[in-house]
Amino acid sequence: MPIVVNLDVMLARRKMRSRTLAEMVGITEQNISLLKSGKVKGVRFDTLERICKALDCQPGDILEYKDDGD
Repeated sequence: MPIVVNLDVMLARRKMRSRTLAEMVGITEQNISLLKSGKVKGVRFDTLERICKALDCQPGDILEYKDDGD
């Protein structure tokens, strides 16, 4: 998939646990885990907004497009 989720990188940079982020964002830790692994088909903008606010980052810090060469 050409969209790469770098949420784990941002969590490490902020020295934050998934559980803490889940509590701040208001979603389950399981959903954070699915998002980190890239196993979701989409993310709501309001959820992305809350993640960015909690991590003090931009959406581009979390989501990245990589051309897979097709």
